[in-house]
Amino acid sequence: MSPSPETVEVDFVTPRHLAGGGDPAWITVPLHRACGWSYGHDPLMPRVLLSSPDQKVLLRLEPDPAGQWWTLSHVAEPNTPAWYASFGARTPVELISAMTDALTHPAPSADAPSDPFEPLRRIGWSPSSTDNGLASPDGTAYLQRLGSAEEPGAWFVTAALGPDRPVWQARFGEHTPARLVTAFTAALADPKPVLRIDSGRSLPTRNPNIVTRQTTDVRAELLAGALEERVRSLAARQAAPPTSPAPSRQSPAKKRRSR
Repeated sequence: MSPSPETVEVDFVTPRHLAGGGDPAWITVPLHRACGWSYGHDPLMPRVLLSSPDQKVLLRLEPDPAGQWWTLSHVAEPNTPAWYASFGARTPVELISAMTDALTHPAPSADAPSDPFEPLRRIGWSPSSTDNGLASPDGTAYLQRLGSAEEPGAWFVTAALGPDRPVWQARFGEHTPARLVTAFTAALADPKPVLRIDSGRSLPTRNPNIVTRQTTDVRAELLAGALEERVRSLAARQAAPPTSPAPSRQSPAKKRRSR
């Protein structure tokens, strides 16, 4: 049955790393409207440039059939080398946004998880044939870190349907903060499906042995409101006053009896 004018046919897709890229606005709109990132606009160029308020981070979205579509670069600081992250066109926006949400958090927790391998180990990823890597149980996704324990290198997350059928790759430079890479792998490990519209064209595979699709009709107003709710949530996070430890309570001083 075709959807009514008030509903939209939506596919809920698992595993999420094979759901296709999704809507870039899920990343760009909250960065601009909730986090204050400014954008450069050139109507003759098919690209988006967003700069953080402190001008230290640049997000570039640029169609590149031969390379990465998303590039996030951070300038060097006195005690921190420059770093970057980049993502292929079919990298799900839910994974990229998990990293940008962690990056823009106004008060990141000092004890935030910082082992990118850990979220994947918890869901059954196992050592892969490559050195210092993990593979998903179905063999369609891999996490690897180059280098050695003494000199660790870049991180690579790859989704593929076989040795000669790569779907997307995420790359994190050796100096990318581990908590940001972990935010990405935690989103990758999340078992919840992601929704896609017109997934028949966007999915890298429709093989039911690899990808599960649950099709349902969703009210158009709810679908349109999801991005607005995300913007409101992140804006509230940015506006929240920093938490400070509560002052310790001291027992009132005892009055001395005069003699």
